[in-house]
Formats: sequence, C-alpha cells, structure tokens
Amino acid sequence: MELAHSLLLNEEALAQITEAKRPVFIFEWLRFLDKVLVAANKTDVKEKQKKLVEQLTGLISSSPGPPTRKLLAKNLAALYSIGDTFTVFQTLDKCNDIIRNKDDTAAYLPTKLAAVACVGAFYEKMGRMLGSAFPETVNNLLKSLKSAESQGRSEILMSLQKVLSGLGGAAASSHRDIYKNARSLLTDRSMAVRCAVAKCLLELQNEAVFMWTAELENIATLCFKALENSNYGVRVAVSKLLGTVMATALMPKQATVMRQNVKRATFDEVLELMATGFLRGGSGFLKSGGEMLKVGGSVNREVRVGVTQAYVVFVTTLGGQWLERSFATFLSHVLDLVSHPRATQTHVEAVYSRRCVSFILRATVGSLLGEKAQIAAAKEICQAIGKQMKAVEAVVNDTSGENKSGAADIAASQHVMVCALQELGSLVQSLNATASPLIQEASIGLLEIVTSVLLHPSMAARLAAAWCLRCVAVALPFQLTPFLDRCAERLNNLKTSPEAVSGYSFAMAALLGGVHQCPLGIPHAKGKMVVSIAEDLLRTAAQNSRLSLQRTQAGWLLLGALMTLGPSVVRYHLPKMLLLWRNVFPRSLKELEAEKARGDSFTWQVTLEGRAGALCAMRSFVAHCPELLTEDVIRKLMTPIECAMTMMSHIPSVIKAHGAHLKASAAMVRLRLYDILILKNFYFTLLQLQPNSASGSGALEHDPSSIYLRIPAGEAVPGPLPLGVSVIDASVALFGVVFPHVSYKHRLQMLDHFAECVKQAKGVRQQAVQLNIFTAVLSALKGLAENKSTLGPEEVRKSALTLVMGALDNPNPILRCAAGEALGRMAQVVGEATFIARMAQYSFDKLKSARDVVSRTGHSLALGCLHRYVGGIGSGQHLKTSVSILLALAQDGTSPEVQTWSLHSLALIVDSSGPMYRGYVEPTLSLVLTLLLTVPPSHTEVHQCLGRCLGAIITTVGPELQGNGATISTIRSSCLVGCAITQDHSDSLVQAAAISCLQQLHMFAPRHVNLSSLVPSLCVHLCSSHLLLRRAAVACLRQLAQREAAEVCEYAMSLAKNAGDKESSSANVNPFAPGVSSRSDIHCRHQGVNITETGLEGLLFGMLDRETDRKLCSDIHDTLGHMLSSLAVEKLSHWLMLCKDVLAASSDMSTATLLSSGKDEESEKKDEMDDDTMFTTLGEEDKSKPFVAPRWATRVFAADCLCRIINLCENADQAHFDLALARSAKLRNPTNDLLVLHLSDLIRMAFMAATDHSNQLRMAGLQALEDIIKKFASVPEPEFPGHVILEQYQANVGAALRPAFSQDTPSDIIAKACQVCSTWIGSGVVSDLNDLRRVHNLLVSSLDKVQAGKGSSSQLYRESATTMEKLAVLKAWAEVYVVAMNIKKEAESKPKRAIKNTDDDDDDYGTIDELPPDSLITLVQPELPTLSRLWLAALKDYALLTLPAEFSSQLPPDGGAFYTPETIDTARLHYRNSWAPILHAVALWLNSTGFTCSESTEAAAISGLQKRSTTVSLNQASGAVGSAKSLPEINKDRMHLILGVSIQFLCSPRPEEPIEHVTACLQALHTLLDSPYARVHIAEDQLIGVELLSVLHRLLLTWNPSSVQLLVTGVVQQIVRAAQDYLQEKRNTLNEDDMEKEACTVLGEGGDSGGLIPGKSLVFATMELLMFILVRHMPHLSTKVSDSPSHIATKTRLSEESARLVAATVTILSDLPSLCSPAGCMTILPTILFLIARILKDTAIKSADNQVPPPVSAALQGIKSIVTLSMAKTEAGVQKQWTALIRSTLACILEYSQPEDSVPTPDEVSMLTAIALFLWSASSEIIGVQSLQNGCMNRFKNALNSCDPWVQAKCYQLLLSVFQHSNRALSTPYIHSLAPIVVEKLKAVERNRPASNIELLAVQEGIKVLETLVALGEEQNRVQLLALLVPTLISYLLDENSFASATSASKDLHEFALQNLMHIGPLYPHAFKTVMGAAPELKVRLETAVRASQASKAKAAASQPAPAIHSAPTIKLKTSFF
Repeated sequence: MELAHSLLLNEEALAQITEAKRPVFIFEWLRFLDKVLVAANKTDVKEKQKKLVEQLTGLISSSPGPPTRKLLAKNLAALYSIGDTFTVFQTLDKCNDIIRNKDDTAAYLPTKLAAVACVGAFYEKMGRMLGSAFPETVNNLLKSLKSAESQGRSEILMSLQKVLSGLGGAAASSHRDIYKNARSLLTDRSMAVRCAVAKCLLELQNEAVFMWTAELENIATLCFKALENSNYGVRVAVSKLLGTVMATALMPKQATVMRQNVKRATFDEVLELMATGFLRGGSGFLKSGGEMLKVGGSVNREVRVGVTQAYVVFVTTLGGQWLERSFATFLSHVLDLVSHPRATQTHVEAVYSRRCVSFILRATVGSLLGEKAQIAAAKEICQAIGKQMKAVEAVVNDTSGENKSGAADIAASQHVMVCALQELGSLVQSLNATASPLIQEASIGLLEIVTSVLLHPSMAARLAAAWCLRCVAVALPFQLTPFLDRCAERLNNLKTSPEAVSGYSFAMAALLGGVHQCPLGIPHAKGKMVVSIAEDLLRTAAQNSRLSLQRTQAGWLLLGALMTLGPSVVRYHLPKMLLLWRNVFPRSLKELEAEKARGDSFTWQVTLEGRAGALCAMRSFVAHCPELLTEDVIRKLMTPIECAMTMMSHIPSVIKAHGAHLKASAAMVRLRLYDILILKNFYFTLLQLQPNSASGSGALEHDPSSIYLRIPAGEAVPGPLPLGVSVIDASVALFGVVFPHVSYKHRLQMLDHFAECVKQAKGVRQQAVQLNIFTAVLSALKGLAENKSTLGPEEVRKSALTLVMGALDNPNPILRCAAGEALGRMAQVVGEATFIARMAQYSFDKLKSARDVVSRTGHSLALGCLHRYVGGIGSGQHLKTSVSILLALAQDGTSPEVQTWSLHSLALIVDSSGPMYRGYVEPTLSLVLTLLLTVPPSHTEVHQCLGRCLGAIITTVGPELQGNGATISTIRSSCLVGCAITQDHSDSLVQAAAISCLQQLHMFAPRHVNLSSLVPSLCVHLCSSHLLLRRAAVACLRQLAQREAAEVCEYAMSLAKNAGDKESSSANVNPFAPGVSSRSDIHCRHQGVNITETGLEGLLFGMLDRETDRKLCSDIHDTLGHMLSSLAVEKLSHWLMLCKDVLAASSDMSTATLLSSGKDEESEKKDEMDDDTMFTTLGEEDKSKPFVAPRWATRVFAADCLCRIINLCENADQAHFDLALARSAKLRNPTNDLLVLHLSDLIRMAFMAATDHSNQLRMAGLQALEDIIKKFASVPEPEFPGHVILEQYQANVGAALRPAFSQDTPSDIIAKACQVCSTWIGSGVVSDLNDLRRVHNLLVSSLDKVQAGKGSSSQLYRESATTMEKLAVLKAWAEVYVVAMNIKKEAESKPKRAIKNTDDDDDDYGTIDELPPDSLITLVQPELPTLSRLWLAALKDYALLTLPAEFSSQLPPDGGAFYTPETIDTARLHYRNSWAPILHAVALWLNSTGFTCSESTEAAAISGLQKRSTTVSLNQASGAVGSAKSLPEINKDRMHLILGVSIQFLCSPRPEEPIEHVTACLQALHTLLDSPYARVHIAEDQLIGVELLSVLHRLLLTWNPSSVQLLVTGVVQQIVRAAQDYLQEKRNTLNEDDMEKEACTVLGEGGDSGGLIPGKSLVFATMELLMFILVRHMPHLSTKVSDSPSHIATKTRLSEESARLVAATVTILSDLPSLCSPAGCMTILPTILFLIARILKDTAIKSADNQVPPPVSAALQGIKSIVTLSMAKTEAGVQKQWTALIRSTLACILEYSQPEDSVPTPDEVSMLTAIALFLWSASSEIIGVQSLQNGCMNRFKNALNSCDPWVQAKCYQLLLSVFQHSNRALSTPYIHSLAPIVVEKLKAVERNRPASNIELLAVQEGIKVLETLVALGEEQNRVQLLALLVPTLISYLLDENSFASATSASKDLHEFALQNLMHIGPLYPHAFKTVMGAAPELKVRLETAVRASQASKAKAAASQPAPAIHSAPTIKLKTSFF
C-alpha cells in the first residue's frame, strides 16, 4: 500500500501485484492523489500533468468500479483546475466518444459510467470555462439516457445535475430538454434512478423558472406518482424536490424574478396542491368522477408519508420567521387535512393521518421556532381548538336535528382535536416552565379551552385533552394540585353526564400518571380523594344504566392511575383495593356457572368492562408497587386472577348468546389478564416483535390506561396499538413466560397444534397465523434460555424442528428471519453437539445444492444464527465450512438479496467467533474490499452488510491492530480503505456504519486514524438530516474528545477557516447585490459552513436546541463535558463566552432582522451543493437566518458547565482565585487567562440563570452562585487592603436571591436559595450590618413561614416538600448562627492579643473601619428563642426517623414537628441533609445559655407554633404532664438527644456522607463539652464517655482526613478534662470531710489493684484511641507494624498536620495518670512514658531555624506533668515502682540523646530540656544515682562543647536553672563538674570574639551563669568567684582604636560587659575592690572604657536633641529573647 503513495501511479509496483489486488492499489493511489493535489506545488503538478492525464484517462477504460470512478473523475477535474487547461477539451471529447459508443455489453458498462462521471466532474469544477462545448455534451448525455440501463440512467442524471450546477444560468438553453427527458424517469422502476432524477430536477429548479410557474401542477402530480411504491431514499429525495419547488413558487429568488417577469403562485394555491397529494395521492386531479370511483381505495401510505415530509421541507426552506408570520394560515390548513373525509376513511387510516399531521407540526413548530414564537404558536393552537369546540357544542346542543351533517362534523373534529392537543401538549412540555405566561394570561384561557374538550363526544379527543393537561402539569408542577382539585370538583358536579365522567376521569388519571415526573409530588390527601371518588363511581355505576359503563371504566381507571403514585401512597389503601378486587369477580365456580345463565348483553358488557378495569388496576399495582407484594397479598390477588382465567373459557358461549359487540370487551379482559400474568411471573421480560401490519397505527384511544403509565423512552405521546394487535402481542409474550413451566407432554401438544393450524390456514391468513406462531415459539425459546432449562425429549424437539425447518424456505422474508432465529435459539436450548452438527450439516447440504434465492437466503441466515446463539466454542468445528460457503455466496453478483443475507450471516459469525476467527480475517477482508469496489451503490443493503462485516472484523482483530508486522499493516490498511469507501457512499446507514468502524479503529489503533480528515467529515454529518448519522457522528466525537479534545477542536476550526475562505472568494465574484432576499437559498451552503468562530463547541451547543433524541443529547453533553475538562482551563475566555452567550439568549427573536448576503447565480454555483440535505430542520440555516435562541434545557446545561469550569480551575492553579497573582501573571504573559479576572461575568451569568423563568435553570444558577461565593469569598482586593473582591457584587447577589423567596416559588428552589443565603452571610464578604440586612431579611421572612406550622392553607406539593423547605430554612439559620458565634469567639480573644503587642498592632487595628465584631450575632439574637425551639424539634424528629425499623412503633402516630407519617421515606432524606449544622447550632446555643433556658418559656411560645398538639414537637408525653418537667429533666433529655444523634451518626457514617457532616458533629460535641453541665453529665456516667470514645475510635478507622482526626482528639481531650474535673471535685469533697487520708488516694481508675477493665474503663478507651492515631502517623511506634515485612523503616519528617495531631495526643496521654489511683497509674505509666520518650526521640530532630516542633513541646510538657505527680503519700510498693519508672525513663532519654550516625541529628536542646525537667522535678533520691548523674553531666558537657552557639546558649540557660535548684544535694555535683568548663569557654571568647548575634547571646547567657554562681556562693568564697568573673568581663572590653573598626556583635559585647561591670561593682563592693586592686591593668582598661562611653553619650546628646536610641534597647531586646 505504501508504494501507492506517489504523485504518479507507480506502474512497476502495479505490475508486480496480483490481479485481485490491483483495484485496491489503484483506489489507494487515487485517494492519495485526492489529498495531495490540493496541497501540492502548482509547478510540480504542471510538470507531471501530461503523464498524470495519460494515466488517469487510461484508467477510464480499465472498467473501474463505482468508488474508483467517483474518485477518478474528481481527481481529473481537480488536476485541470489546478494545472493547465490546454488539453481539457481533448479529454472531454474522449469521454463523449466513450459515451456514444454503441457497445452495450456488461463488460463495457464500467468504462461508460466512468466517462459519464468524468464529464459531470469537469462541469461541476470548471463550469463556464467549458461553456462552448456544453450543448453537445448535454445532447450526448440525453441521447444515451434513452437507451441506458438503470445504473447508466442514474449515473447520467447525476452528471447532468453536476453540469447544471456548474453552469448555473448559462445552461438555460437546454433546461427544457433536460426537464422533458428527466421527468418521465421520476416513475422509473429503479428506485436509484428516481432518486437521481429528483436530485437533478432539484438542481434544475434553481434556474428554470418554468418549473415553479407553468409546470408547477405537473411537477406536483409527477412527485405524487413518484412516491407510489417508493422506498425511504426516494421519499427523501422527492419530498425535498416537491417542498423546495413549492417554496420557490411562493417566494422566488430575487435574481431570477428580476430576469423574467414571473407570475408568483399564491399561498393558497401552493397549499391546495400539496393537500391534493396528501388526500388523493398520485391519481391525478379528479379527471373524471368515474375514474376516481374506480380507483376508490384510500391513498397509498408511501405517498402520504412523502407529502408529509414535503410539507416539512417546504416550511423549513421558507424558514422560521416565515412560519412565525404565517402560522395561523398554515395551522388551519394542516388541521383541515385531518378533518377531510378522504384522510379518515377507516379508523386505522385516520390514526395514520393524525400521525402525519402531528409530525408536520412537531418538525416545524418544535424546532424552527424560538421559545417566544412557540408561545405565540401555542396561543394560535388554543384558538383553533376553541373554535372547533364551539362548532361541536353547537351540533351537540342542536336538538332540532336540522344539522344533518353534524355527526360527520363531530367525527372529523375529533381528529383535529387530537392533533392540536398533542402539539399543544408537546409545545408546553418542551417549553417547560418558560410556558408559564400561557397559563397566567387570562386572555388565552388555555386551561379553560383544554378542559372544555374533556366533554367532547369523542373519546379520542377527550383522551388527547387529558394528555395535554398532563403535559401542562408536568411542565408547570405548581398547576398539578389545582388541576386535580378542579377535575374532582367537576366530576362530582357533572356526575350525570357520561362524557364528563369519562373526560374528567381521563384527566385525573393522566395527571396522576404525571406525578412521577414532578419531583415535588402532590399532597398525600389527594390519594384519599381519588380513592373516594373512584369508590363512589363504582358504587353508583349500577344505579343508572345510561352511565354504568362510563362510571365503571372511570372508577377502575382512577384506581389504576393511583397505583402509579407508588407504595408510600398505595400502602394506605391496599386493604380497600383487595376488597374491591375480590368483589368484582365471582367467589366460586358455582357462582361463575350461575352467572352464565343470567344477564342480558348490556349487563354483560358492563361486567366485562369492570373486570377488565379491575385487572388493569391490578397490573398497575404489580408494576408500580412491587414492594407491597407480600406472600399474603399475592395469595389474595390470585383468587380473582384464577377466577378470570376460568371465566375466559366461558366467554365464547356468552358472546354467542348476547351478540358480537361483546367481543371487544372480552378481548380487553383477555389483554388485561395476559398483561398481569406476564408481570406476575417476571417483571418486564416482554419481547416486543412488532407485527408488520400495525406499526404506525398506535393511538391513545386503543387503551385509555396508557394515559397514566410511564412512556417508553423516546416516545413523545404514548401510542398503544389497536386492541386486536395488543391481545396477540400479549398472548405471545405470555406464551414465552409460561412455556418453560409447562410439562413436556403439553409442550408437544401445543407444538403439534401449531403445525396443524398452519396447515389449515390458507393464503394471506396463513402468513399471519405463521407469524404469530413463530413469534410465540421464539418467545418460548427465549424464556427457556433465560431459565436455563431444556426443550425436552426427542419428540418435542422433532415437532419444533418440523415447524422451523418448514419456514426456512418460506417466500416471506420475515418468516425466514424468524425461522433462522428460532433454529439458533433451539440449538442454544438443546445444547448438544450432535444436534448442532445435524442442523449445520442440513444447511450445508441445502446450500450446496439449492439454486433458488429463497432457500439460499434462509439457510445462510440459519448458519449465522447457529453460530450466534451457540457461541464460538460450541460451533468452532463448523466454522471453516460455514465461512467458505458464505464467502462463496457473497460473491454471487446476480442476486443482491443472496449477497445481503450471506454477508449478514457472516457478520454474525465473525462477531460470535471472536479470536477463533483470526485465521479467516484476510480472505474475508479481501472479499469485503472487492465487493465494496464493485457492487453498485444502488444496492444499499449489500453495502450496509459490508459495513457490518468490516466492523466485526475490526473488533475481532482488536488491539493487535496497533502492531507493525507486515500482515497486520496490510489488514489495517485494508480496513482503512474499506472505511474510506463506505464513508463516501451516498446512503446514510452505510456512512453511519463507516463512522462506527473508524471509531473502533480509533479505539484499537489511535495513531493510525487520520483525525484531520475524520473530524471535518463528522462535523459535516452533524448537520445531516438523518438522525442515524448525527447519532453516529456524535458518538464518535464523544470517543475522540475523551482522548484528544484539543486536536478535535483544532481540526473542526480548520473546517470553519476553509469555509470562510470559500465564502469570501465567492462574494467577490458578485457583480451586483440584488436587494434583500427574503429567504436563504439552501443550496448555497458549503459542506461545512455550519462551524463558525465558536468552533465545534458552539455547534454542539446549537445542536442541543434542535435535537430531541435522548441518546443523542446525552452524547452531546458527554462530548462537551470531555472537551470542557481538557480545554476549559487553557481557553477560559472562549468557554466562558460560550456559556455566557447561551445564558444571555433572551427568547426575544423579534429583533433579529433578516439580511441576506444577496448572492446571484454566480456565487451560488461556487458552493458545492450538498446533496445530503434532506428534510427536517437541520443544516438548512444559512448565515442570514438567525438560529433559534438557546432553549431552557441548553441554558441549564450551560450553567452546569459554568460550575464545572470553576471546579476545574480550582484543581488547576491557585492563581485563578487570587487577583494579585492573576494580574501579575497577565502582565508576564498576556495570553494567561485566569478565572478571577472574569469574576463579573461569572456573577452576571449566575444572576441571569438564577432569575430565569425556568425552575431548573434557577436551581442551576443558584448552585453556580453558591460555588462562586464559596470559591471567591476570601479573595482579597489588592487595591483596598482589608476588603475582598466580592464586596462590590453584593447588590447582584441580593437581587439574584430575592425572587427565590417570593410566594409562589417551589420548595426545592427556596431550599437552595436558603443554602446560598447562609453561604453568603457566613462567607464574611459583607461586614456592614445594613448591607447584610437585605439578605438577612429574606431568611427572617422564610422563618415566619416555618412557624406557620403544618396545617398551612394552600398546599401544592407533597408534604415532604414543605419538610424540605422548612429544614432548609432551619439549616441556613444554623449555619449563620455557627458563623456568628465563631466571629464572636474570635472577637473575644482578639483584644488580648492587641494588648500584648500594642506597638506594632495598634496602627492597623484602627484603620479598618470594622463594626463591632459581634455584629452578625446581633442579627441572629432576636430570633434565637424561636430558632432554638425549632432546632430542637427538628433534631428530635431526626432522632426518631433514624431509629431502626423494628422500633417503628415508637414513632408518633401523627408525624413529627416537620414531617407527616405518610411522607416519612422522602422526609428522611431531607433530614439527613440538614441535621448536622442544626446539631452544631443547638450545641452552641446550649453552651452559650449554659443549659439554663427552661422549656416552660418555650411551651408558651409553642402553642403559636402548632395547631394540633401543643407539645408534640418537643416531648412525647403530650398534654399537661409534659409541661411539668423540671429543668434538670429537660436538660437531661437534651443531652441524651444530642449525644444520641451524634453517637448514632458517628457509629457508621455512610462513605458518601459529606465530610462537613462529620466535622459539624464533632464540633458540636466539642462545643457541648465546653459547658460545665455537660461535663458533669458525661463524667457522672462513665459508660457514656467510654461509649463515645469507642465510637470515635471506630470513626477514625474509616475516616482518614487529618481535620477529622484533630477534631476527634479535641473531643477526647474534653472528655478526659471532664473526668479530671469530676474526680478533683470528688477528692476535694473527701478532703473537706477530712476522712482518713488513705481513702482519698484510692479514688480514680484502677483502685487498689491497678486493673483496668476494657469496655468499662475510660482511660483504657482513651489510650486505645490515642495509640491508633499515633501508630497511623508514626507507624514505627508499634512493634507489630515495624516488625512486619511490608514495613519500610524510613522516618520522614512529620507533616505539619500530623505534628499537631501527635502533639495533641501526647498532651492527652500525659493527662491520663491524673484519672487513676496510684496503682492504676503504675498500670498505664510504663506505656505512656515509653510513648512520650519515643516520640521525643523521633520528633526532636535538629532543624535549620531552631524551631521546636509541637510534638516536642507537648512531650516536654507531658514529662513535666508526670514527673511532678504527687506520689509521696503512697505506700511503699507503689513508691518503688514509681522510682524505677522515672529512672528508666531518664535512662531512655539519655540513651536517645546520644548522637548516632544513621539517624538525623537529634535536637540536643530538646533532649537537654527533657533532662533538666527531670533534674528540676524529681527528688534527688530518685535520680541521684551515680550512673544517671554521669550520663546527664556528659550530655551537658557535649552541649557546652558544641560548635553551634544556639545549643550553647540554651545549655547555659538550662544549667542556670539546674544550678539554682532548691535542693542543694542535687545541684552541687553538677556545679562541681560543669562550672570549670563554663569558665574555660568564657575565657576563650577574648581570643575569638562573637561574630553574630547568636554567638553573642551564648556569651551573655554564659556570663549570667557565672553571675548566678557568684550570687550562690558563700561570702568567704566570693572574692575567688569574682576573680573568675571580672577579668573575663574586662577582657571583653575594646580600646578606643579597635572599637571603631569592630563588628556590631563585638561592639554589643563591649557594651554588655561594661554594663555588667557597672552593675556588679555596687553589688559586691568589697570583693570587687579586692579583685581590681590585685590587677592594676584591669583597672586601667575599665576606666578608659567608662570614659569613652560617657564622652560618646554627651556627644550624642549634643548632636541631636531627641534621645538617641541606639545600644541599650538592642541589648534589652536581645536579653529578653527568652
């Protein structure tokens, strides 16, 4: 293949390969050439042009296949248009000669076709350049058109189309010739030719005025004729032609009109013509009555569908604005179509016509109009319905009978009503909440009009009205409850009118069915209302025979609809329902028999209808409430069902007796019975095999119950099939369910019976019977396979086989399919190798011998099905034979049908064999390629199957496709060539298959799929009119965007650029602009102009507005999502602009003016015509036409995208949320795009969304607003320090929130808005009270609503909606209160800090004009009494609702404060979302009031809160007893409530629980335990503490975040402190009583023995939990962990959070001994001391900045508190243990502080501190042991000799404290040992003066030690001591010369020494003199220094009057450093 990639054809390579591979090689070369010519250098091309032309023209006569000739023609034309055009006429002549050639053999045909294709391509590319030769060419083509066969005809017509398109107006002279020759072919028997003619004429009508003037009627007639017996492709092409011609006739293009004086057709004429086709088909215009009568029959279905499509094309071509202007006329015309008697001759036909008209309306109104225009259209439809209804009422009320045609009018009006109402419903549903003006404007009266139709005499109209009401209610849920009430009221008032009973019950049933689509539901009481109405109807049915039928039907319909409300409602009515069901049917067989004898035909009809209704309600119950189906209920249901089954056997005799009109009712009973039986067995394993006859005839009136059932996905309106069909469908499905459970004997009987039935039936009936039987057998086999059971013994198999085998040769293709499937399924169910072999062999033999198409197709499918159902392994041994036979069959070019079936089977085999097929891949692939290159494109089925095979092969080879081996490369390139050919096919299904093949290839071998060509082609398909293609393209884009979003967008943009160039170049040609064109021309759209500067993303957003297919929309969402996540951060402004444009789209379309870029025929011809633009609205929009403004659903998606963008930025870079950083980044690189710079846009978008009509959009907007506030609340404003950037937007936030609190807002939006309010208030953005008040008032108003209590008047939604709203308000208040309390707490701790460092903090504290920091609390304070009460009530509810099911009896019977018992399940969710902040708030409130607030004050307030039971909200015991509770009892209850809720939650928080709940709960516990009352409570009952600790321990096991762990340690500390306080209290009271001292010490855990009991001991529980935390952060502490092989002994530094955690745990550990008795202490201390010592060792690591890490300071603190425990009074044994413990701990620490090589250097200072702590705190008896003393001294010596001055300084400080120890016995040895070293070190300083402040510090500390020693010494030794100190100090003084040059540290030392000397002199005058006297030189130095100092001071004072602060303060600071 690589050799094919050269500019000239590589002829040597071509000669070397085999004959079979040559076509592929040539095709590959042409593909390469096609890409290369455009990009190549012109001179290169010109050089080789001669040779190239030779090669290409040579190929014409090498009989190329269809794809090859297409490419060949394209390349030749391109070559001439790029290179020189000298020889073009020669080539053209050559082609013409070939076309003229009389050779008609099949072999010469490809050459002729290639020549025709080349001619077309030349003209298309070069147009008027070839103008001179064109008459001859056209004549030549037309001549050969007459004699050509079908392939030639279609090829010639396509070429003519290209000639016309290339020449434009210049070809006018031959327009008529072409028209005459082509039009007769519109009714050609070959469908491909019809398509080609239609496309050719479509091109012609652009210029040929006569087509849409004089010839208009003829064209219409021709088109109608062409539609008869047409296929899909023809209908598409012809409807496009018809629609476009009609549109042009109505509004001709300006240019053509100016050339000729044209008479335009009127609107009415055009519509009249179209209507003829719809109503009369192609039978001509009533030429003579007689002829019409002879034809008589109804219009051919294909014609009607084709005309329907033509209507859509017609409107689409004229455009949305035209439709808006002329909608009224158009609507009345379209509705007249269905009211015409010719459209509704039979019921089925009427239904079909209705479907057509609905399609016209949906396809035009639904997608061409924007939301505003749609509302206007809905008004028009309303008026039309009103008008019809008036006419109907006139007829109904006209009793005189004057109006003879009245009945016919009513019959006709029903169809109009159905179409109008369905469209109205669909419109409102798609508008959703945007439709609210329709309901609110009284002038329209939509509801009145629709409800008036509920009284229409026709059932179909009533049902349609009910359906329309359901749509309105689903779109506007606030209307649902009022509708229901209104219908119920009317139903009661008009009980006597049969229509009213029927109509209003339909409406109620429809509304109930819609409830599941409204998340907020309806009030629970409505269920009771419905039941009572239904009961009433059933009860009164017998009273009035005129109404009995309607009442019976209505009653059961309502009950059936009630079931859709689900178990929570039905549960309450179940007993009544069971009773009703039991009473409808006779109780016993005897009653059944008796019944047969009684009754007339009418009572039987009512009875049967009643039973059908009952069964229907039962089915609804089983389907919607499976949870209620207990054993007991099933048993009760079985009685009526069994009875119904018995009754069915009696029905025939009843019908015989009473007349055939009972048949329908009986059939209905049968249908219902089957339905419920199917459900009973397995829910929904229905197999829907659509019978051919009934498709398209679904209508609501066939089964009223479908008005309340859920609609299958993808259908707009439910369309149940006619009763007869439904019964058969149901019986088939039921047969499948029952068959596996029947004995073998019965199976055999049934199968034999089936065979007999087939024999008996004749003709058409036989086909129908056979079809039904086969469907049933298939359904049974499927049931067997699902049950994993077998078919049965030999005779059953035999019988089944005979049935199946007979049908494999049946002429009906559907039967052959069914037989093949059945065979495969049988093989699967029998599952024996011999059976499979027998089957396969039978088909092999048959295929080898048979020659007829039927048996060859049947048996080839049988092979495919065998392999498919048995799987690759089971059928492996037959693979070779099957493949070889099928490959042979696929080459049978004479019969495309055989090719199709065999290729389809082959695809099945490839799919099912998987890797076993690998050996056959190459032959299969080469066959597929050969066929692709040779089969004519008109055989689309063959091409579709080839595409399927290609896909299957790609999947089989799979990931191997990435390889580089020779075979794999060949396979891969073959696959790519195959894809290229199928991509180029004209059929949409084939193209879709090509796309999915490429998608597979891209998945397996992404590098080899060329995105630069794939992506643009996908973008073109996005505008295709074929849904399938659009689906495939989006699915492929979705996959590509997952991996390579950036490339995809780039290639898509390149398409836009190219298109833009083409546009501009064509505009330049334009010699004059012919005024404004009123409509755009479809054909001037280049193949991809749909992509504009917004790129592919913009196009996809646009598609969301026009697409209705669910799968497609969800794929578009995903694609945009993938693109967003990989591109949004880099291209931020682009994506934000996209979202903004979508959100900003007001639905105001009226302003858009129409300006066409007026092009004349020149420029129109420049653009290729896209022959794929079919009807429907896509792709026809030109630039001049405004697109539909984004609809609400798209806007919601855009708002979601906004939130996603914010989240993506958060993960990307902090600069997105920091204005200062962002600005500097922007300065560094202007392309940097950061989110914070777009803040105003973000706020504006959120605001637009939050204040929209649409509720979903409001939700999304509020969510976005909340995200923005959360993310940007703390971003400072660089220009105004102390302010944040969000402050400037407070007005916007307030304005966005205000509408959400209006009276009629739904609960979910209010709930969200409350959330945003609390986020905003709590974010701290706004500090000004007045600004806060605006938002705060919204919360206050909603709080008033909460207080209104449960029985509030107007309730529109389910009770749980109110629960949600109230809890959201309470949650919001709770969050605000929590924030307010935190601010208050900070404010209280602030002043202290300010005092501490006044000098530096003062100035900025005053500058910020802060309010008193507790301002927020002042807003909450007034509401607190109410709030606290409501909060407690909510918590109590929550506590009850979380009880396990077995305690449900404890729940209050009439609900809690905020929920009702009926909606308990949904309420739980709302409580679950809001309890945590409320708990935290309650804890804060209790803590702040100190539990002093009693309930009596609240009880008084409560009576205002609740109407029903005053105290139900706060205490169970309602009534007087409740209020008598004392304060301690109330408080105890509150404690239990809070602890209970917390423990219950913390026991096992669900993993999906937000972390905020966990933290809120822990903070609540922490706050609670701050208050003394709670501490006492928890300490009194130790088990509560233990329980809480073990729950916290369990929480730690599952929740990792350190924030949680820190909070847990906080709570643990509170518990321990509470226990400590309590114990202290106890000890104090004992001491006061002054009992024996002994008893006092034994208090505490451990008692005398020292044993701690796990599970009861608080200390044990605490240690367990703390140990867990420590081991998690320092795994080596646990020997278990460190000894395990997986443990890696690396000790990394702890992170900051871990360090804080470890510190907290150490602090708690060291508190524990105080909870124990002395004996208990001895139990736990070894562990505690070991841990502390180890932690000290591991965390005391030297750091550069000499910081002490938190764990170290905590450990030191702990050592101090443990060593100072008073153990003096204890008994000897304990004392001994204690001494040993302290000694060994000190020894440990000494050992740890020894520097080792391996570990990081320990922090000597911390270790020394620890040693000093022992020395200070413990008695000398304990640690005065020689070995310990030596160790301690060594450590000090090491530190003194350390080279780090910081260590020295700290060491001096510690020594100072040791030397000063009160116990001389302890300090003396240290003084003796260490003082000499100190003196030595200080003496040495003279030679080595300090160079830095730290070194200076060390010297100063050392001097302090010496001074202390002097002070400690006795008088007689003082002189000796001073003789050490004074000379040292004097040696530090500098003389005047050296002072000037000394460093600052050296100068400071001089000053320090001088000051100290001045200080020492007066202190010890006598000794000082003695020393000075002894050494005169010292005296001299001192005196000079003093003089110099005084002189400098005097000088300083003179030079500057202000006191110079120089040396003294620096020294002061330095000394106060510690």
